[in-house]
Amino acid sequence: MLLETLRLYNFKNYAEVELNPDPKINCFLGKNGSGKTNLLDAIHYLAFTKSAINPTDTQNIRFEETQFLIKGRFSVADRQKEVVCAFQQGQKKVVREDNQDYLKFSDHVGKYPVVLITPQDIELIWGGAEQRRRFFDTLLSQLDRFYLENLITYNHQMKQRNTLLRRFSESGSADSELLTSYDHSICIAGNYIHQSRKSLFQEFIPKFKEHYRYIAQESEGVDIQYRSDLEQADFATQLKNHVQRDILLQRTTCGIHRDDFLFLLSRNELKKIGSQGQQKSFLISLKLSEFQIIAEKKGLKPILLLDDIFDKLDDDRIHHLMKLVAEGMFGQLFITDARQDRSRSILRNAGIDSKIFVVENGNLTVNG
Repeated sequence: MLLETLRLYNFKNYAEVELNPDPKINCFLGKNGSGKTNLLDAIHYLAFTKSAINPTDTQNIRFEETQFLIKGRFSVADRQKEVVCAFQQGQKKVVREDNQDYLKFSDHVGKYPVVLITPQDIELIWGGAEQRRRFFDTLLSQLDRFYLENLITYNHQMKQRNTLLRRFSESGSADSELLTSYDHSICIAGNYIHQSRKSLFQEFIPKFKEHYRYIAQESEGVDIQYRSDLEQADFATQLKNHVQRDILLQRTTCGIHRDDFLFLLSRNELKKIGSQGQQKSFLISLKLSEFQIIAEKKGLKPILLLDDIFDKLDDDRIHHLMKLVAEGMFGQLFITDARQDRSRSILRNAGIDSKIFVVENGNLTVNG
């Protein structure tokens, strides 16, 4: 799969720009704040129908404008596809493929898979369980449309259930029949999500450990543990047994929204004992495993987006990652860097040809 053209109109700091990426390696080089990451985010938007950075679409509109448009032409299995994402203030967002508007944006996710690696990924280690769930949810959503639909259903129904619980708590009376109707749909969606996470996890772990050994060049005891309430007892039974506590606390206290993935090093939490190098190796291994599973499951290599990754890795880890690039593990690759000489040197030393885009205040020039 290739992104052949990318056009932006009033997206973030770009008034209007169009580029024709190289089918292999593309570098966006420029000073911090010039708009490099915004180009990666535009590609992410075409894949997920949303920004990886700003969840509110109005924040993605160029200053003093009222709308933005992102257009990309993809080549998938020798067929060209055009994707358009457009938003105007006061109107509904439009996502279109080959001139056909989507009724549900979830139907689009997974068609043009993308893996993004950014400095903010450290929150997977240092942040709460929500960040780690989101990582695996993003992966599963690109593989299984029904997973994403069940996740949307679960989150919506759980929000409604929690509203009921607050109402019951405030009024001092509960409508058990109404609560049961929500519990039924929550259980169906929750059980599907749990089984999908569990199945993926069994496949993910060996790939992750293999990538860690390669990137870190170490055989430390890294591991990931999946923890879920649904491993303890039947979901419907738990919801029923916890009703009184849920009403008291005004929220649902069991379910897959509490799942966590524990990142371990030598059987201890990585964030407590892992060095910076070990944490970086862990993160890259997570992302490489994500890439590998998508490539194997979908039969095509996702687009890989590397945001400022050279600034966060030491020479050894850069060398091992670039070796994978040179050996052809990845498909189309987009890299950002604030230090032009460094990127050119790294790619040259690895024997990798690339197309260089110099970014300056929302303008692009091709330079290599």
